[in-house]
Amino acid sequence: MTCTRNESFKLRVLIADDYETNRDLLTRRLARRGYDVLQAADGETVIAMAVMHSPDVILMDMSMPKMSGWEATSYLKSSPVTRDIPVIAVTSHSMAGDRERALAAGCDAYASKPIDLPGLLDRMESLAQHAAAV
Repeated sequence: MTCTRNESFKLRVLIADDYETNRDLLTRRLARRGYDVLQAADGETVIAMAVMHSPDVILMDMSMPKMSGWEATSYLKSSPVTRDIPVIAVTSHSMAGDRERALAAGCDAYASKPIDLPGLLDRMESLAQHAAAV
């Protein structure tokens, strides 16, 4: 089974961002393309939802309250229950070294805001296919 937006299998995507506007905008864009979308507004909720719903991919804002995306990603990647869920850092952190810091925290990919949606979709699907094959 492949994981593409044009087939019957719908990727379940967990969007983690503390700004409701960002979550809603991305949710609408993904839902229009057939993705099943979940939302979380902080790092603690991301972890709980990842355990409960086993999303195919997590889009992680790195600056969130309660627990940052950096901390949440590290936690997710250290847990046997969630470590295989691909995490894409989706962040406005675009200074030198931020990409490397996100990858060091355990993110599988990095996308800076504003989001290049076609590129993000390709990365999401590629990572989800790879994770499903493992």
